[in-house]
Amino acid sequence: MTTVERAGAGAVVGAPVLAVRDLSISFTTEGGTVSAVDRVDLDLASGEIVGMVGESGCGKSVTAMSIAGLLPDSARISGSVRLNGTELVGSRESVLRRVRGKEIAYIFQEPMTSLNPVLTVGRQIAEVLQVHERMSRRAARARAVELLSLVGIPSAPTRVDNYPHQLSGGMRQRVMIAMAVACGPKVLVADEPTTALDVTVQAGILQVLRDLRDRLGTTILFITHDLGVIADIADRVVVMYAGRVVERAQVTDLFAHPFHRYTAGLLSASPTPGRHAGTERLQEIPGLVPVLSAQPDACTFADRCPTADSRCRNNAPALEVVRTGTTPAATDHLAACWHPCPTPRTQPEERNT
Repeated sequence: MTTVERAGAGAVVGAPVLAVRDLSISFTTEGGTVSAVDRVDLDLASGEIVGMVGESGCGKSVTAMSIAGLLPDSARISGSVRLNGTELVGSRESVLRRVRGKEIAYIFQEPMTSLNPVLTVGRQIAEVLQVHERMSRRAARARAVELLSLVGIPSAPTRVDNYPHQLSGGMRQRVMIAMAVACGPKVLVADEPTTALDVTVQAGILQVLRDLRDRLGTTILFITHDLGVIADIADRVVVMYAGRVVERAQVTDLFAHPFHRYTAGLLSASPTPGRHAGTERLQEIPGLVPVLSAQPDACTFADRCPTADSRCRNNAPALEVVRTGTTPAATDHLAACWHPCPTPRTQPEERNT
């Protein structure tokens, strides 16, 4: 796929801002080599929000951290990651330092461990501006106040002098977002930014991210295990399992008709208003995500799939188009499954845009 479509806030079609090709990652451990990511392809267009979903251990965070070279030295990386045509895999550390924070920024899962507890939040935001934008201390502080206001923190001129422990979990997460967008990055990677937050706080964080996309044209890679969040914020969805992309589609297409059996299992295991209001139990996916020393020439979901046969256990299905886009602006629906789901699902309720 050479072009992608931004579904929210107007149509934007063009070459991807971030293009990941054939990305594979393995780690050398005391127990041997562990394969974490296998031949992942991913495109993000300007102003697009792409959701990446899957169980813990599927390779989502490893994929995201590899983009700007944040993985440890034990990681072996092959493939290509291009930011506006510039190759990042194999780049010198000095090049990656200029990219991090300036062109690609991260919002990590737990702000209490990501923020420095002995520095005020204003000083931590200002530090980003002083390093990347060469601002004076006074100018950086003034900009930090503006950024705190931008992400919806009330009384920003006062809060700028607060320490992380003086803020609620939702406000700390907003500080992380302010720090991430301080330099106007082209790509924002949000790794489980709403985990462990109250539903109302979570809704506020999602609205902040949507507003940033609409105001600044920020491209967002949103990582989560929560399909409800994906339905609310994403334009397109990438489903990962055991280090591989098993399905990729526009969000409305994926919820209306998941083709991969793993995607269907995730949706069946998620509460649906009305369907699970009574005594009906959620359908769980049996088993666990495998830890692989090498990616097998087989479907890695075969041991957990009720329709798996010998073909699934001996041949890895390719990620192929299972349904073409129905409009000129729509992207194709791709899945890697020998026995794709035949039954359409009900459309999700209308999302906030």
